Amino acid sequence: MDIVLLVKAAIMGIVEGLTEFLPISSTGHLILTGHLLGLHAERDKVFEIAIQTGAILAVILVYWQKIRSTIVALPTQREAQRFAANVLVAFFPAVILGLAFGKMIQNNLFTPAVVATSFIVGAFIILWAEKRPHPNIRIHEVEEMRWTDALKLGLVQCFALIPGTSRSGATIIGGMLLGLSRKAATDFSFYLAIPTLIGAGVYSLVKERQHLSVDDLPMFAVGLLFSFASAWLCVRWLLRYISTHSFVPFAWYRIAFGIIVLVTSATGWVQWSAK
Repeated sequence: MDIVLLVKAAIMGIVEGLTEFLPISSTGHLILTGHLLGLHAERDKVFEIAIQTGAILAVILVYWQKIRSTIVALPTQREAQRFAANVLVAFFPAVILGLAFGKMIQNNLFTPAVVATSFIVGAFIILWAEKRPHPNIRIHEVEEMRWTDALKLGLVQCFALIPGTSRSGATIIGGMLLGLSRKAATDFSFYLAIPTLIGAGVYSLVKERQHLSVDDLPMFAVGLLFSFASAWLCVRWLLRYISTHSFVPFAWYRIAFGIIVLVTSATGWVQWSAK
């Protein structure tokens, strides 16, 4: 057993769990961390996607009471049926566009300029969204959403196909701009992450299974475990944080990270291309 590899897997799991649900893009952080740790093989790219499942399990645990009650009530209660339908409606746009343009995006948009631009532009959108007045909040809980609201959020999530955008950032800030309260936007972002990231993980494992072997199981298991633990802590912290704070600090962090992308690319320190 390669202890060094397991330590690297644990570090990657921690980075994934801490960045997946914050509006700072887990993709950019995983690219940088993977480079620093020397993880460049095709197996390692699959690993980065697969460990998202650990983070999703943490969300399921945090929201288990709501998820369980929805499943139990699905056959009889209209509210539960509407909520489940809204999650599915929001889920499909990213699936369709991801399958249609995923390869093209990977081959053409995983560049330093695109990643850095996404970080910085996303930061200014957050700053603008937080600065503008919020008198028109019309949805305070996810149960109040209509299918049209869910579809709009699903379309907003598609922006996260651009590297550096942040799936959670797009859906949370997009939700706030569409009239959701900060809590409702954050909650729905987490619920939407469940089918989105599980689907991406399963699809990647099936598609790239030729790059994997039984010997990789310890690495994947450690990555999943640490991704789960760090995501659980992060999600619980974020839910407390949003009750009294804005997302402005994350915007400034994104600007700083965008500059880091440009500097590390210009110096040749990090290879940001996915090719």
